[in-house]
Amino acid sequence: MDKETFTSLDQARIRFVRVLWCDNANVIRGKAIHRKRLETYLTHGVGITAAQQALPVMYDAPVPESGLGPIGEIRLVPDSNTLTLLPYAKGHARVMGDMILDGQPWGCCPRAFLKRMILAAKQANFEVMAAFENEFYLLNPEDLSPVDDTVFAATLSMDLQQGVIDDIVDALIAQGMVVELYYPESGPGQQEISILYSNALTAADQQIAFRETVKAIAVQHHLKASFLPKILPNHAGSGCHIHFSLWRNGKNCLPSPDNSGELSPLAQQFVAGILKNLPALMALTTPSTNSYRRLQPQHWSGAYRCWGYDNREAAVRVPTNATLPSPTHLELKTVDASANPYLALGAVIAAGLDGIRNELELVLPVQVDPGSLREAERQSQGIERLPTNLGESIQQLENNDVLLQALGTSLAQSFIAVRQQEWEVMKDWELEQEVKQLLERY
Repeated sequence: MDKETFTSLDQARIRFVRVLWCDNANVIRGKAIHRKRLETYLTHGVGITAAQQALPVMYDAPVPESGLGPIGEIRLVPDSNTLTLLPYAKGHARVMGDMILDGQPWGCCPRAFLKRMILAAKQANFEVMAAFENEFYLLNPEDLSPVDDTVFAATLSMDLQQGVIDDIVDALIAQGMVVELYYPESGPGQQEISILYSNALTAADQQIAFRETVKAIAVQHHLKASFLPKILPNHAGSGCHIHFSLWRNGKNCLPSPDNSGELSPLAQQFVAGILKNLPALMALTTPSTNSYRRLQPQHWSGAYRCWGYDNREAAVRVPTNATLPSPTHLELKTVDASANPYLALGAVIAAGLDGIRNELELVLPVQVDPGSLREAERQSQGIERLPTNLGESIQQLENNDVLLQALGTSLAQSFIAVRQQEWEVMKDWELEQEVKQLLERY
């Protein structure tokens, strides 16, 4: 940070700069540096125990199988490029932290993992642009009931929730995010706000900031916001779809060069890699026991391993656009906000790179609801039901060399240990107990 930045912090009367990290359980955590001591901590960061990456979502105690414990100090070093004043917390600013050990990126750092995958894509001569599409519920804090009882895109909900939504959007814009669309979602009190795509690292950073902002503004309106995938048993779940595209030399590489509306060969290979690795990838993109309550056939959640043009039941949807060279981007639907965005997006890139490196052939698109087909019809078209619980996806990840090698030994071990502990503890819980435990976390 230069002298001008410090001056601007003083002019804004900043007391604390929060240094954030997101752990393997996707809990957003932070340590705050007082402004008067900021210069001291900029280079070497603040200390956190290595055990931070071994904590499950249920409690602050490390999982022994993670290989991490009370021994070992990691430096959480602020990335000054992400410094942002917090419009919802007067006197506080935020910066994303990188986990450093012995002067190098720590092998268990999720943000460092995404940076490695971005570099791997660059070495393959393309760049990933991405955005996270968040759905969330607004609830009354006293009884956790939805704030309204409306349906998809109901203008009544827009009127009822205008105050909190406008404040959320203003706060997002004040932090440099470009808001594209807003509308009430299908569930009562459920909302969706879309942010414009950016480079992969910025997209993941913005996902952390988005969750922080929505929750903070909701509190100021005496409400509770939650991104938990499934809160209400008889209403829509909340996804967090990843939209992404591949770029080379400033040009979108997804459309076929002949402008036929088909995917380019590069895009086909990337999608083939995602589909091949998707059962294992889900341990990173849908990593909660609660995630699988949302992933049901004929619920527009991507419960089947297939892809299609504008098919909202397929795990990978290819949106079409009549006014632009189409397609412009891809949508992975089998994602929710219980996922650490650095791990989820990094793993998506790793899976896509597997398709490119091995020149995988993409299966034919599915242009019907796969849930409406008979099992024999699905088998004949190679359409498979994706894992139906976290235990299955963990097992898939443990046997997936592509993702294990991408994660690296230490990150893979700690991540799988955390997932396994959460699965063992919560696998037999009823929805009500899950919601009680997880609502505040996500």
